[in-house]
Amino acid sequence: MSVEINAVFEGGGVRGISLAGAVRAAELAGISFRRVAGTSSGAIVASLIAAGYTAEEMREVIIRTPFSSFLKRAPIFEVKWIGPIIRLFLKKGLYSGEALEHWIHELLLAKGVRNFGDLAPGQLRIIASDITNGRLLVLPEDMKQYGIQPNEFPVSKAVRMSTSIPYFFDPVMIRETLINGKGRAKAFRKQFTYVVDGGMLSNFPLWLFDQERDPRTMRVIPTIGFQMVGMQDVKSNRITGLITMLQAMVETMISAHDQRYIEQHNRYRTIKIPTLGVGLTEFDITKEQSLALYDSGLTAGNKYFDDWTYTQYEQFYEVFMAKFK
Repeated sequence: MSVEINAVFEGGGVRGISLAGAVRAAELAGISFRRVAGTSSGAIVASLIAAGYTAEEMREVIIRTPFSSFLKRAPIFEVKWIGPIIRLFLKKGLYSGEALEHWIHELLLAKGVRNFGDLAPGQLRIIASDITNGRLLVLPEDMKQYGIQPNEFPVSKAVRMSTSIPYFFDPVMIRETLINGKGRAKAFRKQFTYVVDGGMLSNFPLWLFDQERDPRTMRVIPTIGFQMVGMQDVKSNRITGLITMLQAMVETMISAHDQRYIEQHNRYRTIKIPTLGVGLTEFDITKEQSLALYDSGLTAGNKYFDDWTYTQYEQFYEVFMAKFK
């Protein structure tokens, strides 16, 4: 019997490959996806599911994609030591992120998806961080704050925002078109907002669908989180200079800050996927490592869904929600 769920996919850089394996386990268990959300690499997986990709199709994408191709920059910035530092100073990132955006754009276009309006209302939500104004963004809805129509906003641009790991990829700049109370446009320098990886503020937003119920039965629609874990096999960061220090800081923050909430309250609805010691920004990952991550997700997902029932989920959910009333 097929069961419909909402799914939230955690961010984790290149380790997000493992999420596709867990999606395959859900498919094998007769699970279908109603609404999906994600942060960073989780946003990639969520957007592909919303566009109609199956886990097996995602596996084929993984096999044929050299993820190191996302790390492009002009030759002048390749000069040893000084080149990357100059680029970081000028562009605020080691790499542009444009190659990643083009990659996801082409994948979505193959399924006929360009803008959020090409999807069902509320089907996909992507988390990003507005560091100019210090606020969490849930896309596409929050684009209204900048005078941009949510349905007209490109899904690939939202994914790029969510995957813009600070200092690693350039932040995405968006220009506001809002008008102030006096009817005049904002000052030019105040019209621009910097947006980066959603993991800065919420890497695993399980709360997104908490209040949703089936309108026909009024029973809760299960929300299941797909989380990457590496607490046991995480390796220490070797700090050799400014760039490695910044990377270590960002990886620590993105990987750890939702951990306490998840451990205490959401074990019953979280699939924990071992990341096999792969780092957040190891884009030079081999095909063999990629498939090992996929298999890790498949194994973790199978283990979770083997014991999962809707009735048990509902019981745990009611207990969980009662604590916050």
